[in-house]
Amino acid sequence: MTKFFKALCRKKPNDDDGSHSKLARVLTLLDLTGLGVGSTLGLGAYVLAGSVAYEKAGPGVVVSFVIAAVAAAIAGLCYAEFASRVPKAGSAYIYTYITIGEFAAFTIGWNLMLEYIIGTASVARGLSAYIDALIDNKMAKTLTGIMEMRVSFLAKYPDILSFLVVLTITALLAYGVKESTTLNNIFTAVNLMVIAVVLISVGTVADSANWNIRPEDIPPQVERPGAGGFLPYGIAGVMAGAAKCFYGYVGFDCIATTGEEAKNPSRNIPLSIIFSLVIIFLSYFGVAMVLTMALPYYEQNPVAPFPHLFDYLGWAEIKWIVSIGAIFSLCTNSLGAMFPLPRVMYAMSSDGLLFKKLRSVNPLTKTPLLATIISGLISGVMCLLFELHQLIDMMSIGTLLAYTIVAVSVLVLRYDENTNFRTEVPIQDKTQLVKQLFNLNIAKKPNAVSSKIVKISLFLFAIAVCGISGVMVHCQEHLEAQNPTYLTVLIILAMAILILFMVISCQPCEQSNIRFKVPMVPFIPMLSMLVNIYLMFQLDLETWIGFSVWLLIGFIIYFTYGIRHSALGSAGQTLSESQLESPFALIGIEKA
Repeated sequence: MTKFFKALCRKKPNDDDGSHSKLARVLTLLDLTGLGVGSTLGLGAYVLAGSVAYEKAGPGVVVSFVIAAVAAAIAGLCYAEFASRVPKAGSAYIYTYITIGEFAAFTIGWNLMLEYIIGTASVARGLSAYIDALIDNKMAKTLTGIMEMRVSFLAKYPDILSFLVVLTITALLAYGVKESTTLNNIFTAVNLMVIAVVLISVGTVADSANWNIRPEDIPPQVERPGAGGFLPYGIAGVMAGAAKCFYGYVGFDCIATTGEEAKNPSRNIPLSIIFSLVIIFLSYFGVAMVLTMALPYYEQNPVAPFPHLFDYLGWAEIKWIVSIGAIFSLCTNSLGAMFPLPRVMYAMSSDGLLFKKLRSVNPLTKTPLLATIISGLISGVMCLLFELHQLIDMMSIGTLLAYTIVAVSVLVLRYDENTNFRTEVPIQDKTQLVKQLFNLNIAKKPNAVSSKIVKISLFLFAIAVCGISGVMVHCQEHLEAQNPTYLTVLIILAMAILILFMVISCQPCEQSNIRFKVPMVPFIPMLSMLVNIYLMFQLDLETWIGFSVWLLIGFIIYFTYGIRHSALGSAGQTLSESQLESPFALIGIEKA
């Protein structure tokens, strides 16, 4: 059993600073920021703002975007520190493999695959819906009449257009399309120009009265009128909306996969992550604000809000300008969504955690043909059968878990002892062990005991956060009624969280000199864990079931194949990405 747990916790050596990379370091700060914005800014602005306003939060969608931005920002800070510590390709998968261990790395890699697969499917579905809205929903009406699917957890009809879009993207990647940062920067600039047109044009007709609609002024035919005002569905609606809005910020982490292609990665990657998130947040906040001010929340179109708004205003010319820009942007997003997938699959397969066939590179196209085709087919089937909101929820929950693991990794790395140069003798006496809980021994550097205390405290913290999130989300009525039992449980869990925070805060930190460190540790990473887990609990049961099935499939693969074929287990160590021969030839990127 001890050997089994050691296998789960074995770590990848961090003995490669990326200096031996086969890739050309050509990406500047502008390129990286453009890549982050281009991969992220899209569906959130053109679809999500109207969808969340209509279904979840009303005008409070602007607050939902703020809350989601906070969650993304603190996750971004954690990513930024990792990028400074490990300036090589592979994103959170590699970071976690180095810091936490193999099982956690597999889990986060498996979730990243879910993020990219569903990201492709959701953007394709949104693109299809936008095009359909421009032709008066003729495609939806026709397909519903011919092939209606009367299954509760599936879409009303198979979205053939989105399926064809995904197959096209898969074909492009399979044949080795090269990522052009210059072209990406142009696409991003066009996208931002379209957003600017929306903000300026719609801003001229914005009316703050739409944020203060009285219940009696809402037409009786409205199905879910809410209570009117700025928060028609209450704080619960805003928080549920934030869980969906988080999807809009997913994508900036693709910057972290460029560690071997970026100039001065330990400086430029953290800065580009922060700059990207600022630009994306301002765009979403502005779009959500003018959209809900220009049109009452109950009249929004959850599928294609801007064409509907411009039809309502009678602005046919601007409708087509913005719609073409939106379609253009979503096409770029759909390609960008699948682009990082071969990197993660290649890294996991090279480490022996996924099947070896997935790392085989076609000699003609220089791409992992089988891996690309399989991922494309999975994405295609998902967008064919599921509604957009189901895809968004599935993507959000997987990404939130991945970001939670990243936050845990930052804390473990900060408080972990240096196993190569152990500075203090492990404490054996129980009295001194108790003293170490609050560092009464005044230890200056991490040791075996302080490191173990942090890890156990983080485990207990995660349990307490799950408990408090479950109570706050699912027992809201009892809390509002001031039920003493539920209030007592809530207070006990809150006190436990506070005590665990104090225990971790008292432990000594490592003092390595890196370009960027998350400020206010352990507060920021622990806040990231709390916010991410809370938002996960906001998602519905169907999403949790689907996500659990995905994790179960992954764990079956790991425990039946990965744990036995791991390069760390079979050879004692594994080659890093930069030591593998032309690792990213698989996606058509080669050193100049």
